[in-house]
Amino acid sequence: MQGFQAGPTHDHYDVVIIGGAIMGSSTAWWLGRLGFTGRVLVLERDPSYAQAGTTHTNSCIRQQFSTELNIRISQFGAEFVQTLRSQMGGDDRVPDLKIQNFGYLYLSDSPAFSDILRRNQKVQRAAGAETRLLTPEQIKAEFPFYEVGDLDLGSINTRDEGYFDGSTVFDWFRRKAREAGVEYVADEVIAMTLSSKGDRVHSVNLRSGRVIACGTVVNASGPRGAQTASMTGIALPIEPRKRFTWVIQAERPLDRALPLTIDPSGVHMREVGGGTYMIGGHADHDPAVDFDDFAMDYGLWDEKIWPAIATRIPAFEAVKVISEWVGHYDYNTLDQNAVTGPHPHVENFLFLNGFSGHGLQQSPAMGRATAEWIIHGGYQTLDLTPFHFGRIAAGRAVVEGAII
Repeated sequence: MQGFQAGPTHDHYDVVIIGGAIMGSSTAWWLGRLGFTGRVLVLERDPSYAQAGTTHTNSCIRQQFSTELNIRISQFGAEFVQTLRSQMGGDDRVPDLKIQNFGYLYLSDSPAFSDILRRNQKVQRAAGAETRLLTPEQIKAEFPFYEVGDLDLGSINTRDEGYFDGSTVFDWFRRKAREAGVEYVADEVIAMTLSSKGDRVHSVNLRSGRVIACGTVVNASGPRGAQTASMTGIALPIEPRKRFTWVIQAERPLDRALPLTIDPSGVHMREVGGGTYMIGGHADHDPAVDFDDFAMDYGLWDEKIWPAIATRIPAFEAVKVISEWVGHYDYNTLDQNAVTGPHPHVENFLFLNGFSGHGLQQSPAMGRATAEWIIHGGYQTLDLTPFHFGRIAAGRAVVEGAII
């Protein structure tokens, strides 16, 4: 359990972060970066991170969202990743990272979805993204390997869109947070005690038997976010949804980089390198699953995924699967958008949940915003109040129409 200590050093912490994957670790690091001097404890139930969404991510970033706020969040993420060393104080140990800008390419086979892509492009361009709309003929000219006969329109951006090394960002969030004094403990919160008025979390109970008093609690527990919230009596519409990934070797590699292509079937595929490609998707029936259900659906590849990629890219008729895995989205069933900020009644309970597949790329901005709220009682940079819990209680969706 490298980086984890045997147990909490104290019985009271100014901030207790439940979940030590990228959202919790980003928040922990940003607290130090912004000058917070209180005690911070990160509690992680799975110190191997074997089941964490951070571990199973496809590690990509895009600006092609339908809401300006999500675009701004991603733009800051791209800036952060590509200035990682300077963000972390110029530490020579921190590598220089770049985004592999093969871009995202959304494909439409219907006038209705094409209209959505056109509306989204207007929002994206107004926010500074360089999204281009392509006719089927233009798609074929730029990427001759696609079959475009059924297509109506495409949408692509190759600036600050593509693959980045998310595992390195995660590693340095954790490492620098620990060096700043944040304690990481492998333990699980099993209950919380509220104040007599029910307006604050007084303490958290750990599976080890420890009871830790707290000033602020941050719910960064990924697909278990609803379970964590329920310990305070809060209902949160977050559930784990299975997402499947395959890495394939093509018998005939493509002659140029493959953008992260979102096919009308819902299947997506992208460049890895050396004639290998990453493929992702999920079953048409997409229910909530158990937290520990990471079983592979072996029929899904033959019945849906491979036919979709071989139809879109005929060169993928002859491929070999060289690895595969299953991860979970922390899926917000209301609007597939993040839930952030404090609860309106349990005022020291903060949400960092429901990212529905775009958490890794949003983690720099989300951790910064959460740290700002803890330190200042309000946001100093991006205003995330549209993502606050009040919309959940009111059933007022802030719909993100570009979920993959």
